[in-house]
Formats: sequence, structure tokens, C-alpha cells
Amino acid sequence: MERIVLSLLVDNTSGVLSRVAGLFSRRGYNIESLTVGVTADERYSRMTVVSIGDQEILDQIEKQLRKLEDVRDIKELKPGSSVFRELILVKVRANSGQRQAVSAIADIFRATIVDVGKDSLTVMLTGDQSKLDALINLLEDYEILELARTGLTGLSRGSGDIRVLP
Repeated sequence: MERIVLSLLVDNTSGVLSRVAGLFSRRGYNIESLTVGVTADERYSRMTVVSIGDQEILDQIEKQLRKLEDVRDIKELKPGSSVFRELILVKVRANSGQRQAVSAIADIFRATIVDVGKDSLTVMLTGDQSKLDALINLLEDYEILELARTGLTGLSRGSGDIRVLP
């Protein structure tokens, strides 16, 4: 199984997310990760879609996405020529005696403590998936109360493949 990361430039209108997700659902394709946000031009949103499959399925996904009326541009984001990031928030049970140890783990990863409760700490980290997984692995020695990941988002490096839409 191979993995593909696609960056879609889509119209910023209602129902676009539903149509893209519906395409995957109707054809039995899996979405491993999906992030969406408005671009500098408010008429468009950027979707980063991560999917897994054999090469035939991945080619078919891209072809089917290109047929959608709302999709203006598609780029495959390849590991060597793209920048990928993900955000994670992890709430860990930590009493006053454990806070320093959790904080030290956060410091190793250059993570930020964004909330302190009476018996918990919330850690925020941005990075690639392996960095986030490593943080989770170390925090498993404490009780993880809640965890939220944004999913992968990315852009191609440089300005050589920028497409300006009218």
C-alpha cells in the first residue's frame, strides 16, 4: 500500500467538503487525514487529503477529484519537495509532583504547555507525524486524558508551481 498527499484548491462554498468526502465514500476509498482552510484569497479553500491504496486506486482518486466542479487545482505533495506539519493537543493527568516531569518532556520536543489544571496539563506540539508520535509515546507513561490531532497539512516547497486563479 502506498500513501498519497494531495493539495486541492477548491471553491470556498458550502457543500464542497461534502462532495469531496462523498466521492471517497461512494467509491470505497479511505481518507486517512483531511484538513481544510480558507486561503489568502477568500474565494478558495485549500484541502490537504491523505489517502492510502495501491497505485491504481491512488491514480483513480486523483482522476475522480479532477472531475469535481469545485476543484480548481490539484497537486501531489511529495515528501522531498513539500513541507508537512500537523498539530496535536494532549491533555495528561499530572498532579503537582508530576508537572515538572511532563514539562521536561514537552521541552525536549519544543512543545508548549497551553493549559494547566489542578490535576492536568495540556501540551501543544506542531511537527511531522513521527515527532508527534514520539511525544505521545513518552507521555503514555502518564494517563492521557484527551488527545486531538489536526491531520496533515502541507505545501510544496518554493514558488515554481504556484497557480494563480482569475
